[in-house]
Amino acid sequence: MTTENNLRIKTITGIPTERQKEFFSSEAKYTAYGGARGGGKSWALRRKLIAMCLRYKGIRCLLVRRSLGELKANHVLPFLKEYGDIVTYSATDMSLSVIGGSRIDLGYCDCERDVLRYQGLEYDVIAIDEATQMSEYIFSIFKACLRGANDFPKRIYLTCNPGGVGHSWVKRLFIDRKFRLGEAAEDYKFIPALVYDNTALLSKDPDYVKNLESLPPRLRDAWLYGRWDVFEGQFFSEFDTSVHVCLPSSLPEGLKYFAAMDYGFDMLAVLIFGIDNTGKIYVVDELCRSGLTLGEAAIHVASLCHGRSIEFVSSSPDLWNRRQDSGRSGFEIMQSCDGMPPMIPADNRRIPGWRMVKEYLALHDGSPRLVISSDCKELIRCIPALLHNKDRPEDASGEPHDVTHAPEALRYGIMSRCPPPSFNEKAEFRFRKKSSSTFFD
Repeated sequence: MTTENNLRIKTITGIPTERQKEFFSSEAKYTAYGGARGGGKSWALRRKLIAMCLRYKGIRCLLVRRSLGELKANHVLPFLKEYGDIVTYSATDMSLSVIGGSRIDLGYCDCERDVLRYQGLEYDVIAIDEATQMSEYIFSIFKACLRGANDFPKRIYLTCNPGGVGHSWVKRLFIDRKFRLGEAAEDYKFIPALVYDNTALLSKDPDYVKNLESLPPRLRDAWLYGRWDVFEGQFFSEFDTSVHVCLPSSLPEGLKYFAAMDYGFDMLAVLIFGIDNTGKIYVVDELCRSGLTLGEAAIHVASLCHGRSIEFVSSSPDLWNRRQDSGRSGFEIMQSCDGMPPMIPADNRRIPGWRMVKEYLALHDGSPRLVISSDCKELIRCIPALLHNKDRPEDASGEPHDVTHAPEALRYGIMSRCPPPSFNEKAEFRFRKKSSSTFFD
């Protein structure tokens, strides 16, 4: 069948689920569709892009996946199979031309360096598939590309599953809805997707759900039920807010106080600890703020500690290094601030430190030896978002970087009040040197 303009008509098959219909109708600037695996997210993302291209002639879209191989397997081939009569694929330009003059550029972003190729480009619609596999920095660059001097809608559509380097920022924006300055709540919408919604998959592959149900508990909860508080790769899998978090009113009296901090210009993270006469540790308060000089940071630390009789502040040992610009160490600059408690260098060994944190989180006779006040919102957010280091499984990853500061301060604090772990790092083997002393020595 043809139209008056001799454009071929393609009957697009497939009946969307109720969740997919909700995704299609969303007019939020940023819409995330995800949760469990098998929810029909990729199909819905392609259908939405085609619909936008057919409705707004000349609109320019971008579809991004982490790697080029994933992009081709999960989208290019399905695009041609599903919409081959109305799209033309160019391998040279890595794009799809849609009848009517619209275009879908196809991109990949395996690391933060890759995203720089998109700086300065303009798109009306951007689709990010598997957004939790990308950092918040990458997302911020794509947000800056969402512009153009036309009347087309400006939107970003994301699909996502729990876990990955981007888990923290996706959860913050779309699940917890904790917004920072400049982020408007009405711009962000989350639509949950479960495999049980995907009737087409259930009818064609009934064993898919059985396979998900047979997974280890934590992986099953993330992939089958789309739980954002547990996921594979989580460093502190033992952390449970129902066990490790208490109301401020539940904190015991008679605690002895100390503090720990992780300083960087990108983020100052300070934690106030209280310890009772049994050795149980409570994190009673926190301060997390970016963009502070050493002098400014010291003022904030002193203010947080005021009135609490803080015994000491355990701090990163690099603060004792002299700075080339002033000839003074960070320790000297901060310690000279009025009201600053005595600073001590922290035991910053990573693996023994993380092991000790896990030991304090573990249950002993039904209760942990570490409890965190619900006032410490940043620490509570960051602990479950910390990932395993891929190269050193016993160490925590440095990415995403924004969730590492408060846990680092937690590690410093715990290591300052407990004996060194009995599971010391493996000692380096050396042969004993022969004695070369003489009576002239």
